[in-house]
Amino acid sequence: MSKAKILIVEDDADIAELLRYNLAKEGYSISVAENGEKGVKTARTLHPDLIVLDIMLPGMDGLEVCKTLKSDAKTKGIPVVMLTAKSEESDVVTGLELGAEDYIAKPFSPKVLVARLRTVLRRQSKKNDPSPEVLKIHELLIDPGRHELLISGKPVDLTFTEFKILHLFAGHPGWVFSRYQIVEAVRGEEYSVTDRAVDVQIVGLRKKLGRAGKYIETVRGVGYRFKE
Repeated sequence: MSKAKILIVEDDADIAELLRYNLAKEGYSISVAENGEKGVKTARTLHPDLIVLDIMLPGMDGLEVCKTLKSDAKTKGIPVVMLTAKSEESDVVTGLELGAEDYIAKPFSPKVLVARLRTVLRRQSKKNDPSPEVLKIHELLIDPGRHELLISGKPVDLTFTEFKILHLFAGHPGWVFSRYQIVEAVRGEEYSVTDRAVDVQIVGLRKKLGRAGKYIETVRGVGYRFKE
């Protein structure tokens, strides 16, 4: 089984080489693009298994790159992990809204970064694994094996994170989940994310669910639950 292809989009040559060295050492096939325009072009031709994307790029910045990739049918399914030197919450929230799977703040530990990317690749590979646990609740049919959601028989496209949140809620109707519990279930205990970022995911999920979004109820001061 061949190792995954990873595209690094990073304008800082030292950071790009640090990433390339550590990921290549793990056996991954690495490509590097030094700006956003080349990143988009390479993603379309190479179709990598994962993209490590710096937010602060000259010209076309990382958020614009992410938006472009996620709006293209050929590249929308490629998971994107953002690298950011910024601490502002808005950058992380915007990236998640655009469909990024994860983010890692600079400076980072190469060992932690490799572990986080491995986790993203692993769960990406499990999207099409067969699973008997098909959930039917209200007018929703949720098939985790196919990563598929049908509402009244019509397919609805969700990001990995949105699908995981919905599957968590629908699998435990009436249970109240705190934001921390949601993050722990979807990303793992080591994933650092703000309450605001969780709320953004819920807003996006409700919007995609349309009228069925009413089943996700806000429990003030606690978190969220799925209506029984």
